[in-house]
Amino acid sequence: MIQRAYKKLVVTAAEGRATLCLNNEARKNAIGPLMVNELLYALEDADADPEVRVVVLTGAGNAFSAGGDFSSMQAGDGEELPHKGDFAELLLRLARFEKPLVARVNGVAMGGGLGLVASCHFAVAVDSAKLGTPEIDVGLFPMMIMAVLARLVPRRQLLSMMLLGEKFSAEEALRLGLLSAVVPAGELDSAVDALVGRLAAKSPIALRLGLRAHAATQDLELEAALPDLRDRLMACLATEDAREGLMAFLEKRPPAWKGC
Repeated sequence: MIQRAYKKLVVTAAEGRATLCLNNEARKNAIGPLMVNELLYALEDADADPEVRVVVLTGAGNAFSAGGDFSSMQAGDGEELPHKGDFAELLLRLARFEKPLVARVNGVAMGGGLGLVASCHFAVAVDSAKLGTPEIDVGLFPMMIMAVLARLVPRRQLLSMMLLGEKFSAEEALRLGLLSAVVPAGELDSAVDALVGRLAAKSPIALRLGLRAHAATQDLELEAALPDLRDRLMACLATEDAREGLMAFLEKRPPAWKGC
């Protein structure tokens, strides 16, 4: 991946994985315009790098993200990279990302931080994590992340979460569908590693085409979605990886993916 002089992000890449670590530890990785802009660059770079199969999003220290950084809300403040977009554009970029995204939830995830968790394809959390949308308590409302949360959380639970601003446990978040798995703190890295390994072993082009199809059709009515997905299946069948996968199945051997 491209090496950039990030201020609020630490990016590493190895063995098919890019890790984007929110790096504002003094403020529990609160999210401001500078961090948002850097995340947009890092996601673009990860998407363009053929060596990156999976992207992991996490936070420095013992927090994922406490939410919005109200001390730094001026767009462009401190940015060295040209301005790429705001938080709404970040959520949209995550929703349309075509490589698997795994949230490694190492602690508190509130407000906008919870929005990032909900925007990932998978979310693995420590059992001590606390999550919520406390914006109402400071006279605000989780406007933008509401669109993301509504895709995961049933209506009454979502309204209760947003209107009351209560914090809830990782186990409660798992029941609500906000998390994929909850593990003890000592098992977080091994659980994320195992998930990343399984995803990295899949056909890159099949994952990309599948995630593209999911993003394009999840809001369509059935009558519109099915013909579109039929055409996308034909495109998937035409790839070299599909031919290799079917041949490997018949020959009872592991497939050798080419990513095309």
